[in-house]
Amino acid sequence: MSRGLVLALAIGLAGMRPQPAPFHLLEASIDDVRAALASKRITCRALVDLYIKRIDAYNKSGPALNAVQTVNRRALQDAERLDAAFAASGPVGPLHCVPVLVKDQVETSDMPTTYGSAVFKDFIPQRDATIVTKLKKAGAVILGKTTMGEYASGFIGSAFGIVRNAYDPVRAASGSSGGTGSGVAANFATAGIGEDTGGSIRGPAAVNNLVGLRPTLPLVSRFGMMPARPTTDTLGPITRSVRDAAILLDVIAGYDANDPVTAYAVGQMPPSYTQFLSADGLKGARIGVIRAIDTRTDPSSADYKSVRVVVDRAIGDLKKLGAEIVDPVTIPDLTGRTLKVYDGNVFETEAATDQYLAQHPNAPVKTLREILLSGQVVPSRTRVLMGVVGHTTDEPGYLQLLKMKEALREAVLKAMADDRLDAFVYATFDHPPVIIPPDAMTRTVVDSTGPGNNRRLAPAIGFPAMTVPAGFSAGGLPVGLEFMARAFAEPTLFKLAYAYEQGTHHRKPPRLTPALQGEP
Repeated sequence: MSRGLVLALAIGLAGMRPQPAPFHLLEASIDDVRAALASKRITCRALVDLYIKRIDAYNKSGPALNAVQTVNRRALQDAERLDAAFAASGPVGPLHCVPVLVKDQVETSDMPTTYGSAVFKDFIPQRDATIVTKLKKAGAVILGKTTMGEYASGFIGSAFGIVRNAYDPVRAASGSSGGTGSGVAANFATAGIGEDTGGSIRGPAAVNNLVGLRPTLPLVSRFGMMPARPTTDTLGPITRSVRDAAILLDVIAGYDANDPVTAYAVGQMPPSYTQFLSADGLKGARIGVIRAIDTRTDPSSADYKSVRVVVDRAIGDLKKLGAEIVDPVTIPDLTGRTLKVYDGNVFETEAATDQYLAQHPNAPVKTLREILLSGQVVPSRTRVLMGVVGHTTDEPGYLQLLKMKEALREAVLKAMADDRLDAFVYATFDHPPVIIPPDAMTRTVVDSTGPGNNRRLAPAIGFPAMTVPAGFSAGGLPVGLEFMARAFAEPTLFKLAYAYEQGTHHRKPPRLTPALQGEP
């Protein structure tokens, strides 16, 4: 065979080799980003620029989601630095050039941290939160800070106004990590970080057709995060897939001497949470159904029935995918006890806030009372925060609260033991997200959750919980299905949630934020 013919055959065979699939920005996963960078289908700078263009197009105009408060204008420089590092020696870490949105409750030394409040609109901390340090070390690009309910509650804040749902902007994006939820849903970044005191990761994830994980409290450091209630505050991922949540948790979890509670997590973490992602993960699992936790759930309403159809279908899918279902699980006075434990905790906030602010010599105020006396906090948040002023953990009522919390945890564990349950499942919300009132910014009382809020149990007893997309109600609004397991049972949650996700594929991007012209 002639040399020319051999060369021609070699060229022909090379042309027949499978070529990498084109990179699509819309719904891109962490794996998609890593593969596109590795195959040189995109550069880090180009990727970051594409996301910034989406924020510019949809955050303040179009559906005006108001999900991102501050875009990191140094992000393009960070991307160029990562491109240079990649060319020289390969990926910096497991999140090399993964653009991440971070709730504005955690400190960033290179852009403002406002906690959703105009009081802190010009405040730039002199340090990064531990979670930010870990993300950067893993190679992530902190693309921006997301809008959040002022001082970690609700969906409005004096620093930014109102954050809106990516699927219906007249409705709430839930709180208080609503900006992260709406932003990740609208493909403003590859992944996001939220904070969950009483449901602030899982709520925004559920109403924005996303995955949201509230980890076991000691698993992720809160250092550099303004507290709300230290015994229930935690940080976690908000993503478009279960796998992305596992990858993100691998990076942010672990012991941090600056947050001593994380010492409880030592020895409780697997090498990687991704090892539990099995499409067969539901086979043989025993799951108990909790039908309602919120006293305001209204089973007679059309809204409830529309959501219930989706949830009942999801429970049926769990069975089809191999799970054994116990329906319903009965725990004596679950609703009343949960609300007493969660709503009764007025004791921690003031001292925790004051201690946190004392760490910042350049903070504009030094106490919660100064914040409230500023007159800049939205009225509805002022009213609620006034209820914690003057309370401390030295009060006898706090001891009673802790006793009730332990009794509730014991009752839940007993139910799991009696029925040999691996986890519970329930609707994150039994009703659709609330319609935003036109005077929300000036109202003294704003219903930020609406009826049917089932998120309180996990934080009340310190258990991890994960919400995943379950489909859409008759009105086209996302419905979230939530799994809850024992402390440090994140591997169980990932196994169950991934199997359900892979068996149903309910994630769909919002119609209001389509691909831009020229976007890959």
